[in-house]
Formats: sequence, C-alpha cells, structure tokens
Amino acid sequence: MRAAICREFGQPLEIAEVELAPPGPGEVRARLRAVAICHSDVTFADGGWGGDLPAVYGHEAAGVVTEVGDGVSEFAPGDRVVITLVRNCGACPCCERNMRGSCETRFPLDAQSPLRFPDGSPIVHGLRTAAFAEEVVVEQSQMVRIGDDIAFEVASLLACGVITGYGAVVNTAELTPGKDVVVIGTGGVGLNAVQGAALGGSKRVIAVDLAADKLAAAKVFGATDVIDASVDNPVKAVRALTGGRGADFVFVTVGAVEAMGQSYPMLAPGGASVLVGMAGGDARSTFNPLALSDGSRRILGSKMGQCDIRHDIPQLIGLYRAGKLKLDELITARYPFDEINTAMDNVRKGIGLRNVIVFGEGP
Repeated sequence: MRAAICREFGQPLEIAEVELAPPGPGEVRARLRAVAICHSDVTFADGGWGGDLPAVYGHEAAGVVTEVGDGVSEFAPGDRVVITLVRNCGACPCCERNMRGSCETRFPLDAQSPLRFPDGSPIVHGLRTAAFAEEVVVEQSQMVRIGDDIAFEVASLLACGVITGYGAVVNTAELTPGKDVVVIGTGGVGLNAVQGAALGGSKRVIAVDLAADKLAAAKVFGATDVIDASVDNPVKAVRALTGGRGADFVFVTVGAVEAMGQSYPMLAPGGASVLVGMAGGDARSTFNPLALSDGSRRILGSKMGQCDIRHDIPQLIGLYRAGKLKLDELITARYPFDEINTAMDNVRKGIGLRNVIVFGEGP
C-alpha cells in the first residue's frame, strides 16, 4: 500500500510503498476512504512537537474494515467506520473518569509500529493512527461503526475536530443553558465549540479570530457576536459585550500562548478557561493567581473533548441526521491522495476550515 511519509521535519511528505502488518489480537485493519487534515498533523510534520522519524501522520479518518484480529467481535469486514486516535482500555483511572483520550494503558501498537519499509526498517505509527495512508491497523477501541447514509469525508470529521470542539463544551465544561461563552479561534475545532455552545442554549456565543472569513463562518455555526482581534482588544470587547462581568466559559481552541493569556482576564467570577488547542512543548502561559483564587476562576485542560467515542460519535451522528449539527459546511476542499502536500500547505496558510483527502473506492 502507499503512505505519505514524513522523512524530515518541515519538508514535503513523500508518497511511497510501505508494508502494513496484519492486525494482531484486538486490532482491526481498514481501507481508508477519507482522512481530514488537522492542524496537529501539520504541527507534527513541521517538527513543532518533536518525535522520531520517519513517520506517517494523519488521525481523522473513515473507511471500511477489511480484516480483524483475534478477539475482535464488534467489527467485521465490510463495516463502515470512523477511525480516531483515542485508544483506550476502559478500565484505568483516566478511563473510569471518562477521560479516555488520556488512557494510561500501554498497548502492543504503542510498543511496535505495524508499518515497515519494504527493506524491513520501521516507520513510526504517527498519532497512533498513521492515516495518511491507503490502509491502517489500529486498536479496536479506536473505531466506531457508522451507517450507510453518512459520507466518508463527513464521517472523518467526527474523528477529531468535531469531538474535540463539541466535547470541550459538553463534556469538559459541562455547559448549562444561559451562559456567556467565548470561543477563541474559529477553525475546524473552534467552529464545533461554537455550535456546541449554541446547541447548549448559551445566552451569548462570542467568537474571536483574526480572519474575517472565519468570523463569518462562526456566525453560520451559531455565534451571536464576533470580535476581530486584529482590530479590537478582545478582552475589552468581551467585557463590553457581557456588561463588564466577563464570560462564564472561554474556550481556547488554538495553541497560541497569547490567546491563552487573553482568556483568563475575560472570565467572570466562577468562570473557566478551557484550553483545547495544543501549544508547543516549550510554551508557557502565565496568569494572575490572585484573580483565579479570589474569583473562584478555573483553568481546565481538554484533550479530545473528553469523549467516549462509542457514546459521543453516535450521538453526534444523530444530531447531524436531525439537521442540528453542521458537518458538510466544515469541508472546504477535497483532494486526491497525491495532492496531500497541497492540502497540508493550505492548512499552514489558514486556508479553509477542514481540507479532506478522499481515496478511490478500491476493493
């Protein structure tokens, strides 16, 4: 099969023939039909978070099961599935607290990648998925079956961008109706935080971004107000929109330390800043501890929206089928696999909400 390999950080991916091991116990192999490009993939490929090379990245995927390993009873060849990076045991302390994206168990695939070059040398199984490829082998907990009525490119969005943004609102913040909400960053993840807040009955949903086109998109997804941070001071603007009180929740969906720093003074007493975007490994954010303790304010981390994919993805599909959740509108462009570097470059430039690689039908 072919895969897009990162051999050197910051350089174009190389599409080459690789070998994929058969699924082991508890593992599943699938042929991909679509993979969306997340900014995390670009950050890894550019060396922002380090790691070993060569590697295959990609983690927002959908496809068809082709083979299952021993002990797999929930999936069978022919099943249409969403494939995520959330590999979890369901029993460790984090899983018991419904923090499955932070599962503490080490799996066989964590120890040995299923990817090899034809000469037998290993390739890193990037983001536990390696979905910039025609096929993947993943642990069975990383998959959710979908119906025939969901297009693969739409389904791929559910693997990360949607559950991360929507889940931060519903699961991490446990938003209740009537709250004032700010979402900083209205890309693919941020727009799902916006629509999660809107569907949750927020009083105000205030979107903050530097790009006019993304602020326009935020209005489509449910924002009541928008702030162009290239023109206005976002802290002062949020304070003005909330009558000086501040926001009950601020969701920071970008990895920029400056945006995190702006979120803390936006908070109302009892409010929480929810850090969704991933900053660089050496990045540091500062806050006023007196303001936090005196106002009972909080800072919450949210990885993958604290989602239980077996519960949350079917629920999101139900909202989509009912016309309440926007997914088609998130897709800006579709690219064939051979044009993956063009799609990656457009993500780097901030062009589009979600760019999706679409594979041929195949066997």
